[in-house]
Amino acid sequence: MENNDNIRTELRQPARDLRDLIPDVWKGHVETTSAALRDGELPAQIKELMALVISVTRECDGCIVSHARGAARQQATRQMVAEALGVAISMNGGPGTVWGPRALRAFDEAVSERAERANQAT
Repeated sequence: MENNDNIRTELRQPARDLRDLIPDVWKGHVETTSAALRDGELPAQIKELMALVISVTRECDGCIVSHARGAARQQATRQMVAEALGVAISMNGGPGTVWGPRALRAFDEAVSERAERANQAT
């Protein structure tokens, strides 16, 4: 898996093209995702960790980047991410040991990006 920026860059234009072709479907997906990840009985942080684990089991690099950033935005700790990825490994076997570390790296990149932006703002 490439780094977060490369994956986002690679997917940006094709995602825009597809969104333009099926705007109602795209809008529905965005609304569903926003509703599903909102704070409720389960905090948004836990929901982002769940989404990250599912991303690992689905071996979806774009999903991993998105939900690693979401987990960082929700202030999940590296240990929380690691423990969640342990569940992915237990449920997914060998592939989890490949995609789990990729997700941890994506989370680390997301945390670094947030810290960099915060430092630039001050």
